[in-house]
Amino acid sequence: MKAEQISVFLENRAGRLAEVTDTLAQAGINIRALSLADTSDFGILRMIVCDHEKAKTVLKEKGFTLGRTSVVAVEVPDQPGGLNSVLQLVSENAINVEYMYALAQRVQDNAVMIFRFDKVDQAVDLLQDKGFTIVPGDTLCTY
Repeated sequence: MKAEQISVFLENRAGRLAEVTDTLAQAGINIRALSLADTSDFGILRMIVCDHEKAKTVLKEKGFTLGRTSVVAVEVPDQPGGLNSVLQLVSENAINVEYMYALAQRVQDNAVMIFRFDKVDQAVDLLQDKGFTIVPGDTLCTY
């Protein structure tokens, strides 16, 4: 029930991000969700892509340094307090959210949020037990 996230380490200079998106575009790989964090010297581009194996291959061929992380895609009620319901539940169970970002699509009355938890498997079990829908990584491109 986890999704695979690719992290790309980038020098913080003009055009470097466009090199990543161009490489993926040329390979026919769609980006479903992303987050970019930066410092003055480098950035970390975190992405959920369709065909992550191909994405890793083409990005490595272009010389990018990559990482792989398991994340959890959770359907969150798209209403006031919806996100809080997830955050309160994991907090009460001593699960830390290391970072999060949104998938660029709404599913019925829910938003889909990508979470990186310090206890991934425990978070998946807990959220499912409490009725939250976990979106399998291999179906994120069909949403």
